[in-house]
Amino acid sequence: MSTTESPLTTSDPTTGRAAQETLEDYTLRFAPRSYRRWSPAVVATTALGGIAYLADFSIGAGIGLAHGTGNALIAIAVAAVVIFITGFPLAYYGARYNIDLDLITRGSGFGYYGSVLTSVIFASFTFIFFALEGSIMAQGLELGLGLPLWLGYLVSTLMVIPLVIYGMKALSKLQVWTTPVWLVLMVAPLVYLVAHDPGTVDRFLSYAGTDGDGGVNTASVLLGAGVCLSLIAQIGEQIDYLRFMPPKTRENRRGWWAAVVMAGPGWVVLGALKQAIGVFLAVYVLAEVGPDAAPEPIQQFRSAFDAMLPSWVVVPLAVVLVVISQIKINVTNAYSGSLAWTNSFTRVTRHYPGRLVFVLVNLGFALALMEADMFSFLNDILGFYSNCAIAWVVTVATDIGVNKYVLKLSPLRPEYRRGMLHAVNPVGVVAFVAASGLSIALYFHALGDALQPYSPVAAAVIAFVLTPLMAIVTRGRYYLRRPDDGIGEALLDPDGNPSALTLDCHVCHEPYERPDLAACRTHNAVVCSLCLSTDKVGDHVLPARPSDA
Repeated sequence: MSTTESPLTTSDPTTGRAAQETLEDYTLRFAPRSYRRWSPAVVATTALGGIAYLADFSIGAGIGLAHGTGNALIAIAVAAVVIFITGFPLAYYGARYNIDLDLITRGSGFGYYGSVLTSVIFASFTFIFFALEGSIMAQGLELGLGLPLWLGYLVSTLMVIPLVIYGMKALSKLQVWTTPVWLVLMVAPLVYLVAHDPGTVDRFLSYAGTDGDGGVNTASVLLGAGVCLSLIAQIGEQIDYLRFMPPKTRENRRGWWAAVVMAGPGWVVLGALKQAIGVFLAVYVLAEVGPDAAPEPIQQFRSAFDAMLPSWVVVPLAVVLVVISQIKINVTNAYSGSLAWTNSFTRVTRHYPGRLVFVLVNLGFALALMEADMFSFLNDILGFYSNCAIAWVVTVATDIGVNKYVLKLSPLRPEYRRGMLHAVNPVGVVAFVAASGLSIALYFHALGDALQPYSPVAAAVIAFVLTPLMAIVTRGRYYLRRPDDGIGEALLDPDGNPSALTLDCHVCHEPYERPDLAACRTHNAVVCSLCLSTDKVGDHVLPARPSDA
């Protein structure tokens, strides 16, 4: 193999820095087998630890107070079913092929540059929910320590930085050790209230809401489901952990599948339960704190703890719960957001600045939202955002479930490397743009007030119909730019897992496993996916067909 230096190695020193950066946690690439030393149980626990957020309580409370308990519970259930069904194929692909949702999206209908659009959507999800959780923590610090909200926002932002820069190794330890404490603090007051005051259940079930008469109606259910469906992009954060699953073998297949299902789409089971509990606690504290404060988790748990504990321990314990929950989720939000921003920036500019830069960028956006008091118009933000998130996730899930396995027009094995994919694949891009565009128009009453509650349904249905239709129209021509990557060794091992064979990238001179490499266009050598991404002149990128070389 040639060791001749290329224009890339001399003109872009960031490539070498990226290869040497020990904290980048495989930001832009396949997660190699040599790094994936955790058991399925540890990966699942870490992934589920990231959903310890308290936003679910606020979301459920907001829906319940507005539309009543009956409508809220049905809305929560409808959203949970949609999230589980769409999340399953995405979680499987992330765990099986050890790549994040952006890399899955590239090869599942969007193309190499087309998925930049969805990376920005996902990055927005992370800083919106970081801001939401940071707001909840600031409310706790104000109640417990007397900190003004603006200072609480700043504290909740800065405290996650030392944790999130260390990636999966630090996050796995944090999530495993804090999850038991969090579970006890969350479940104990609920059990106590139900056991010692059964009337709370009756009041909860009969609550009619400020906008309803206690009856169930379609518009209220769909409006509530639309808010819950803003969480559909949470599967991206779950996959950021699931990509570190060990290889699936005959020996570990039961534990492997259990971990993937529970920590993948199964996250929504716990999420839906928390939303329902949020309705329950909001109704419980409504008379005491009023409708404006009832959706605040700190008020909900302060009142719940007050019913079962001495007064001197109530506020400190409620603050501890809020702080633990905020840290558990916001390290995930900051981590996943930094991956999404870095992915987008590196592809567009062909320059890798390091993941830490975008940790700070994501936190900056979140802090700005907190200071703008996003908590006061939470449901409006989530209702709007859900249209984009639903369109994206349903498009990718449909491409995997229908285009790959039913129509067989999309390649079964996901591809993400530059040179192997077309820049833009109209299958996913057209379906996503049409679904999100029309659903947003519905959300803003462009087609009348009567259709406004149906915007999330429109996003899902249009994406589900257009994705296979576009694959049929284009005959699947825009998935792969070339049929092979020019390397003779097999990409998968006999069990169907990504191969562990290691080869040296001739640009950065670092060893990488087979799935992260492609042959070089100008040298008898191989190049890693990150060096391909930062190749400014295309010197190493394979041609569309071998005859074009």
